Amino acid sequence: MLEWHGSSGVCINEKGQLLMVLQGKPDEKKTWSIPSGGRKNNETFEECCIREIEEETGYKVEILSELQVKKARYDKANISIEVHYFLVKQVGGAMAIQDPDNLIYEIAWKTIDEIQDLELTFTEDRDILKESLLNIM
Repeated sequence: MLEWHGSSGVCINEKGQLLMVLQGKPDEKKTWSIPSGGRKNNETFEECCIREIEEETGYKVEILSELQVKKARYDKANISIEVHYFLVKQVGGAMAIQDPDNLIYEIAWKTIDEIQDLELTFTEDRDILKESLLNIM
């Protein structure tokens, strides 16, 4: 079974909005997600999170805390995943798609009400995203 390890960043601005990206392969339906991606080489989960957010959105962030670790196994696809979710704070940069994989189509700050109705890439993330927004407000 293949193993995939990655990180996701929950970034909330001073207006209580969540940083999200519209993503998907060229031939797929585009859906919303928080910035995330797989670890490269020997980087830590924290380093992966920081790199992915900058690549996908242009923003520089710092890690505030780890929120959760999601582990799942998909037997049909012969893969298991481990994703570390971090609460992060924007400390610089500017909104710009710099994704080397060319999978990001839009960057936006979304409110808790908007997140309720968005088509998410990972529907199981909706609860942690809403909970994170509620804890900041």
